[in-house]
Amino acid sequence: DEGPEARIRAVLGEEFLARALPVDHTAGPLSLRGWIGLPTASRAQSDEQFWFVNGRSVRDRLLMNAVRLAYRDVLYHGRYPTYALYLTLDPRTVDVNAHPAKLEVRFRDSRQVHDFVLRALERVLASTRPTLTSAPAAAPPKGLAAALPKSLAAAQPSAPSVFPLPGRHSGSGAADWAARSPWALAGAVEDAAPASASDRPLGTALAQLHGVYILAQSADGLVLVDMHAAHERVLYEQLKAQYDTADTPSQHLLEPLVLDVKPHDLDALLERRSEWERAGFEIDALGPARLVVRRVPALLGRCDVAEVLRAVLHDLEHGVAAHHLEGAADRFLGTLACRTAIHAHRRLTLPEMDALLRQMEATDRANQCNHGRPTWTRLTLPELDQLFLRGR
Repeated sequence: DEGPEARIRAVLGEEFLARALPVDHTAGPLSLRGWIGLPTASRAQSDEQFWFVNGRSVRDRLLMNAVRLAYRDVLYHGRYPTYALYLTLDPRTVDVNAHPAKLEVRFRDSRQVHDFVLRALERVLASTRPTLTSAPAAAPPKGLAAALPKSLAAAQPSAPSVFPLPGRHSGSGAADWAARSPWALAGAVEDAAPASASDRPLGTALAQLHGVYILAQSADGLVLVDMHAAHERVLYEQLKAQYDTADTPSQHLLEPLVLDVKPHDLDALLERRSEWERAGFEIDALGPARLVVRRVPALLGRCDVAEVLRAVLHDLEHGVAAHHLEGAADRFLGTLACRTAIHAHRRLTLPEMDALLRQMEATDRANQCNHGRPTWTRLTLPELDQLFLRGR
């Protein structure tokens, strides 16, 4: 009388289900059900990947490739997703005798099956963004409570890299303000709590730590966000959406930007001119080694356009920054997002930090950047109490 979930739990364990997303999608004669692991549940080897076609266990390369593509921009390089998936279709459209050991099958319309699986899993993985009930993208290290006192004892004090909270002081630095009135800091933290936490899974920004992380207060604890990774995902999803609709907002430069580039870099760029133009650029050659840019995407904002272009050209030439992405367009957009996103030690104001948190909550796949790195983590109040031995 036990259902599929109980059987999966008995075979793969409770941890698999706790870190998996359910799949239930049907389109015409094709039906896909089962569970796929969160990107944070990935493994160093492909030992928890199970496919069943009409109840038969298979190791089919076409189906495994569809899963790999679905995870292509949420999984860290060299990691493997976990899943147990059941595909059901008309038996007349599949040949189960394509392999001597019957591990592979042959579909009558392999493209249809591949695309069906890919789109179904992409739809499920799009939900991996911060919510009030979702697990954090990065879990705190195990044994943190036991290790913390030693690490604190060995650490050297350093000046905090935080932003002062607005409206509570008139000094120039957060450290001076807190030293003058430590009770004012407590009041500011209370004021920072959102009026309604139900629509703010990532809470309200309090400070920027070491120019790299955003510290926020949520309804159930403390949230830390890697601002570069988070902004990279937000930009990447915006660029993909605009690229797919061929409607990228752009702006003309008051003065054309002229760059000296290597001749082979210029030739490679002009070969991909359509991708650049679809992404919002207007580019041309002024000579064998000179590039002119007349229009740029509006998303670049106040970025140093020349620096961004040189970085993108370098990454595309050497195949870095987006090596895990399959399509040329995805690699281009992924590289552009990485190079355009805010980088470490960029000072943000509290409204800017809050705006990034709200964008993350509204962005698909925001739990990971397009390299698969986690973008945020959470320490709940019980975990914080454990760190400080409260209630003992």
